[in-house]
Amino acid sequence: MTTRGVDTHPELTAAVHELPEGPDTVALFDFDGTLMNGYSAVAFLREQLRRGDFSAKQFVEMAAVMTRFGLGDIGFSAMMATAMQFLRDTPEADFEAFGETLYEKHIAKEIYPEARALVAAHQERGHTVAIVSSATRYQIEPAARALGISRIECTALEVVEGTFTGHVVSPTCFGPGKVTAAQRICDEARATLADAVFYSDSDDDIELLEAVRHPRPVNANRRLTDISEQRGWTVQRFAGRGRPGLTDWVRSIAATGSLATSFAASLPILALTRSRRHMQNFSVALFSETASALIGLELAVRGEEHLWEQRPAVFVFNHQSKADLLVMLKLLRRDVTGVGKAEIRRLPVIGQVLELSGAVLIDRKNARSAISAMQPLVDVMREEGKSLIIAPEGTRSLSTELLPFKKGAFHIAMQAGVPIVPVVIHNSIDVAPKGTFVFRPATVHVDVLPPVDTSDWQRENIDSHVAEVRQQFLETMGQADGETATPGAAS
Repeated sequence: MTTRGVDTHPELTAAVHELPEGPDTVALFDFDGTLMNGYSAVAFLREQLRRGDFSAKQFVEMAAVMTRFGLGDIGFSAMMATAMQFLRDTPEADFEAFGETLYEKHIAKEIYPEARALVAAHQERGHTVAIVSSATRYQIEPAARALGISRIECTALEVVEGTFTGHVVSPTCFGPGKVTAAQRICDEARATLADAVFYSDSDDDIELLEAVRHPRPVNANRRLTDISEQRGWTVQRFAGRGRPGLTDWVRSIAATGSLATSFAASLPILALTRSRRHMQNFSVALFSETASALIGLELAVRGEEHLWEQRPAVFVFNHQSKADLLVMLKLLRRDVTGVGKAEIRRLPVIGQVLELSGAVLIDRKNARSAISAMQPLVDVMREEGKSLIIAPEGTRSLSTELLPFKKGAFHIAMQAGVPIVPVVIHNSIDVAPKGTFVFRPATVHVDVLPPVDTSDWQRENIDSHVAEVRQQFLETMGQADGETATPGAAS
């Protein structure tokens, strides 16, 4: 049984922990509206229209078919049979790549944090977790992979010699077909469908909801809400995604702008004390508290004592969200510096404020320039006793899965003669996933691990040192698989 780290939504997952452990408990998830906010097909159609894959006439025809299905004039299989004619003679490999692009651009940021927590809770219990959806695998697979779900049943498209024929494989995974698909999953797990759990948002899935012992309506549409009330099923609503309201926008804009206003408020400190350090510490503390209050960010921290055991240090964190910097500043509060990409310098006001606050902005496309740009960080740590905040992944992840580490942070720690302190951020993706501007209120769970001594590290062994620290992250996040991952290229 694989542990998946901390439980970020214990009130939601309590019912999961009441179920028997082991693979013969099967947890089935619908995809659209259940695991993700909205409908993946809509994202596909919009992007195909933007790319010019459809003519205006074809798009109108497609919309008309989907409207007829929505009105109940035609069935799902008929709708799919008509819609798939537009894919005839398209190479499957092209559509697979398109699906990956759509996940990165649109779908990843729409995965519900609450759904992610439910999936993780079932996985922690050792349950068989699967997606059963009327969508195609091209819509589902990238998200399933990010969630650690390997078993999928969905509507299949006919492919001959690597090319779509324009036909749909019968039966489709809809209505009774979804029950049949769920039964296959249970048979493979040597489990009973009647004992399974099924999460869905739609009355289209009523046959499967009725077939399992544990129907779990989530984000239910109007018809399913009515049915649930009649049958005593509890409906759960996920608020972690969806269209942000005006208040969300105002709070997010104010939080972003508070970086500049906090810096401005610190200028009298500089004038009175002549100390840039006092000014920077005041602005960091003011910004972290102000922005956190505005967006509703709370921290639940384990191992907080390790933040103060050895200073200066290189604090390395996993990078899921633009909220990570705020999390780190809220934790460390004073005597810190950071590093960012050179493009930030072009941002009005914000870029200038970050540079004046001591951040070092580097060109990540130029490895040699990046390495030379790191020397001021080493000097600041040695001469001023400041600690460095840095994300060794080098970029934000689209999910909670840990990316390969680059070596720059570890070289800096060796040169400065300071320890590495791993800071494991579990769910800042709940606050602001990659590709979104709006911050959502959330409690972010953080583990601060003990400092890692670098005094006896050798440059020739840097790969193994990086791998050892990364393994600590994997184990704390519940992603360890017994193998140490290879670190990324030097930065």
